Amino acid sequence: MIFHAASKYLFYILIAVFFSSTVAAQPVKVAVAANAQFVMKELQKDFKKKSGIDIQLIVGSSGKLRAQIENGAPFDIFLSADMENPQKLYKDGFGLSEPERYASGSLIVCSMSETLTENNWKQLLVSDKISKIAIANAQLAPYGKAAEQALTYYKLFPQAKRKLVFGESISQVNTYITTQTVQLGFTTEALVYELKDKKLNWFKIDPASYSEIIQGAIILKSSQKRSDLHAKRFYDYLFSADAKALFKRYGYRI
Repeated sequence: MIFHAASKYLFYILIAVFFSSTVAAQPVKVAVAANAQFVMKELQKDFKKKSGIDIQLIVGSSGKLRAQIENGAPFDIFLSADMENPQKLYKDGFGLSEPERYASGSLIVCSMSETLTENNWKQLLVSDKISKIAIANAQLAPYGKAAEQALTYYKLFPQAKRKLVFGESISQVNTYITTQTVQLGFTTEALVYELKDKKLNWFKIDPASYSEIIQGAIILKSSQKRSDLHAKRFYDYLFSADAKALFKRYGYRI
């Protein structure tokens, strides 16, 4: 009986160790707004090199990712393109701590056409030469909201409205631009550093024309299901000097 009880106890210990090691071996799941996917790939590689920890990226629009988290998606960290979405998650009890700003984004106007110049883009946008303009859906993606604000600021929105082609995320906008489905689009500056081999004509939109794109990160309560501290380690890494240098390299303001 004693031997049987000891064997049973050992069995449960082995099961616990097995499941603990299985959870620990899982990659850290990071939900990331589409605008930051390019720099996140660099951060992913750098963190893996430094720590040996794997990161899995789930890319989408900030609004859709927030909805997935609210519906139980098992993400560990959420990097949004704004502060509103992570703040709502924290308010509704999904976050371990309040969201923090990790960067501010830059809006650009971008085209594969050489006709686009810094001096003529406003005139070109409302001319007959341009029939399709890509922007992200302002209800889902903060860069879409910024694009609408800029168009309104320059008093171009009424004329441009009928030409707008909406992407669910900046990723879709970037596809529209690079495949020339549209003649020009409003997107993140990070695109041009990722696609250095493509002949992109692009110009920064004056930051005074749109609200600052403050991008927030939050570590989620679902990360507590892990038996390791890998999610916390990656979250802390995002605010390190090395990570900040990579964000700057991709056009973000720190």
